[in-house]
Amino acid sequence: MSSLDQLYQQVILDHSKERHGSGPVGSYAVQSHQVNPTCGDEVTLGVTLDADQRIGSISWDGEGCSISQASLSMLYDLVRGKNADEVAALYAAMETMMHSRGRGVSEDILDILEDAAALEGTSQFPNRVKCALLGWYALRDALTKLGTDIAGENK
Repeated sequence: MSSLDQLYQQVILDHSKERHGSGPVGSYAVQSHQVNPTCGDEVTLGVTLDADQRIGSISWDGEGCSISQASLSMLYDLVRGKNADEVAALYAAMETMMHSRGRGVSEDILDILEDAAALEGTSQFPNRVKCALLGWYALRDALTKLGTDIAGENK
């Protein structure tokens, strides 16, 4: 295993243990519950937008493998305080990376994803891609409920 692979593995393990943003979501008016039926990973994510239409608060509660938990933690760090366009760019970068099937992505994508770039190797394993994207799908769904489309489907 290369030193970069070891570093990425450690970043994933650290995030899956520390779980940034993990906490109660019951008080959020807008929530999304997502389940990966393949492995049983699940998450409930709550989000609010502030007056400037930025992610005002976000929290999640979930169970699953280290990849899904680490990805949720990384998502939390990436999107807090960001506006819809910034979140849409992050979402697109994550989807691009995770659907690359291990062929690699540009340095620009890896740079925008910060710690989440450590999940790039997961794209080689189709059954693990949903684990890494589960929280992102919850975020997309929750923001859609707030009238914000980060997937670009209506643009």
